[in-house]
Amino acid sequence: MQARQVGDAVAVSVLRKALDVQAAGAAALLQALPPPAAALPANLGNHLNVTA
Repeated sequence: MQARQVGDAVAVSVLRKALDVQAAGAAALLQALPPPAAALPANLGNHLNVTA
């Protein structure tokens, strides 16, 4: 029973470490993104033509 608890604790610890590494990688990717492009001109994107 004790060995199983130790094994479970190790598995949870490894999972948490993997999640931390993933979070750090995702944060690095988000920081590497270029700044957003300039906004669209005022005449674009205001109307939707729904006729076929």
